[in-house]
Amino acid sequence: MRVLIVAESFLPVVNGVVNSVLRVLEHLRTTGDDALVIAPAGVKGQGSVHEYAGFPVVHVPALSLPVVNSLPVGVPSRKVLTVMRDYQPDVVHLASPFVLGAAGTVAAKKLGIPAVAVYQTDVPGFAASYNLAPLTSAAWGLVRMIHNRAALTLAPSSATIAELEARGVQRIRHWGRGVDAERFTPDRRNEKLRRTWLGERYDGTADRRVVGYVGRLASEKHVERLRALVDSPDIQLVVVGDGPERARLQRVLPDAVFTGELHGIELAEAYASLDVFVHTGEFETFCQSLQEALASGVPSIAPNAGGPVDLIDHGVTGELLEVARFEADLPGAVDRLTCGDHYSFRERARAGVLPRTWPGLCDALLGHYREATGDTGHDRQDAPNVPVS
Repeated sequence: MRVLIVAESFLPVVNGVVNSVLRVLEHLRTTGDDALVIAPAGVKGQGSVHEYAGFPVVHVPALSLPVVNSLPVGVPSRKVLTVMRDYQPDVVHLASPFVLGAAGTVAAKKLGIPAVAVYQTDVPGFAASYNLAPLTSAAWGLVRMIHNRAALTLAPSSATIAELEARGVQRIRHWGRGVDAERFTPDRRNEKLRRTWLGERYDGTADRRVVGYVGRLASEKHVERLRALVDSPDIQLVVVGDGPERARLQRVLPDAVFTGELHGIELAEAYASLDVFVHTGEFETFCQSLQEALASGVPSIAPNAGGPVDLIDHGVTGELLEVARFEADLPGAVDRLTCGDHYSFRERARAGVLPRTWPGLCDALLGHYREATGDTGHDRQDAPNVPVS
């Protein structure tokens, strides 16, 4: 099968959309399928990645918008249609389609190629977070247009499916996200790292609690809600990630440890070395960082909204807090997860996500591709190669 992925964001940007696309490309390499990626070029000296897993990445011009200046926004252009026509894919995978994805769905429709639209970003919700609430209705209109032109829409959680159906999106299927349980494991807990975070507070006992957040530091993530814990003398806050809100958050959380972006084993050790993970934002269609924390054996807290509702078993692997009372209820939730049988919470947290493997999820994705194409993909072996640019 030949798969063309139109990615709303891609390396060197690191986020949940990019992570999912990378895992899909790796899986397509192992299954012997072919792929090509269309993605925004880097901005502000970011550079661009021209291949991944042996598959070419073709770039379109990108802009840096003030409200999301750390995320290049691909400019829709005729290049999308040209590349798609030359590559002749069996299916088009639209990864979190919005601006560039809109061009992808129009091109696929024009060429008669089935598209699978993967809904991963709550753009209307983000608009509200960036004080752009008047654009919410227009954003939903564009989301509905893009997804209803696709053969299928894949949504990662029950809450997201319900929201999309309520907004008039049709032909929705569930497709979650996998987790690398070998990388994210309680075995990576690092006492030396905890000692570094705690500094003078470290005394080698269980009396000092490390509570952390991992993710992009942006307005819609509402990381400032961690301020509810700043008056707890036995809690050390750790914030892993970077983004446009970092400077402001360092003022709001002056005693927190800000690590910047971490990757690979460093990220896995950071997760496993937390006592409690807190995801603060309510606009998550899935929340991969929450799943990685649970795989690391870290009981977790999140808003009772969106993707986290499917990931946290309330009172068993963590707690779901109502958005309106999130800050007020956060200290008590941390106490409940760290007092008493904390070890059982850790065991249950990991056990709850172990069945969610990337190979299994990617096999399911191939099934969705086959459904979209009617399992009648053409023989494209003689299709021309597309130059990387």
